[in-house]
Amino acid sequence: MDEVEVVVAHSERATLRVGDVFLKVDADRARVDAEVEAMSRAPVPTPEVLWREPPVLALAALPGTTLGRLGGPSTGSPAAWAAAGAAIRKLHDAPLPPRSGRAGRSADALTAELDAECALLVTNGLLPADLVTRNRRVAEAAFRPWTPAFTHGDLQIAHVFLDGDEVTGIIDWSEAGRGDALYDLATFTLGHEERLDDVLAGYGTGVDLDVIRAWWSLRSLLAVRWLVEHGFDPFAPGCEVDVLRSRT
Repeated sequence: MDEVEVVVAHSERATLRVGDVFLKVDADRARVDAEVEAMSRAPVPTPEVLWREPPVLALAALPGTTLGRLGGPSTGSPAAWAAAGAAIRKLHDAPLPPRSGRAGRSADALTAELDAECALLVTNGLLPADLVTRNRRVAEAAFRPWTPAFTHGDLQIAHVFLDGDEVTGIIDWSEAGRGDALYDLATFTLGHEERLDDVLAGYGTGVDLDVIRAWWSLRSLLAVRWLVEHGFDPFAPGCEVDVLRSRT
């Protein structure tokens, strides 16, 4: 009998692995619908949908391995990271999906969310005020006009699978939609800045590095409190708080 592995679990959703099948349990049916629709539109490899029985979505496991995880060592050759960059570019150049994704929030909405979150981080004693203030300034560069692209919206390196130097699939599309392409690139390289050049070798030109750095700060500031409240550790080596500390 196959063992049940808990891949990730918190109050919003859970993902289990049973043999070669991933079971995603999500009470938000709209989020599951958005994920299935995005996978059907994406011009990159995605998991096969085996069946759906709300609130459960069953997906086939992908071959290969990821390039690492936030807080852990990065693996794979420069060519593998470049292949990931090329796949991300293919996604960003695809016809736009009908809905806006997490990477498509407006500057006004993001500013309001960021200001409220920064205040809570300091008030609740989670982070020192000078660290928050410094990264809040860095984050300003993300608030600029951008051309909508087909974005994944949660493109962590743990969501991209490769076999050698070939991308075999990208998982977790529930935040996908129209959005800022540089948000995806920043998410993919968060905590692994040394790999950005390799990614861009495959992705191509037209990338503002100051905006990538801004998204590293912005995403980390918005994530710290949520992670703590849901049982994760953003203070672990190489994770979000270290990303914030690396900004000067």
